[in-house]
Amino acid sequence: MTARLAPSMSAAIALTASAALLPALAVLGELRPTWVALAAYAALCAAVGGRSRPSAAALIGPAAWLFHNGFVEHRHGALDLAAPAAEAAHVLLLTAAALTAALLTAPPGPSPGRRYDLAA
Repeated sequence: MTARLAPSMSAAIALTASAALLPALAVLGELRPTWVALAAYAALCAAVGGRSRPSAAALIGPAAWLFHNGFVEHRHGALDLAAPAAEAAHVLLLTAAALTAALLTAPPGPSPGRRYDLAA
């Protein structure tokens, strides 16, 4: 059984991976607000979320959104909330990707009603 990442470490990895994704998107010519860039960030969130605790999703999604909004949508690191509903949808999408992956890869807990012999 592997240990899950703590929320603080998950956020740090999400920030680092989001920054590392930018040059790859630039090579592909996708440093513009398209579905390809958003899908790449959603996949990144799912990858980090799959190794993290479910509570870390609240940090992973916004961390990826910062880079998507600042460098993909508005260039030069300038955050812009001109369309708050669209930006809220992006944050929710990225957070949901991380949460879904974290929940799908969570190790099963003990089933209710089953007794475990702690002395063994």
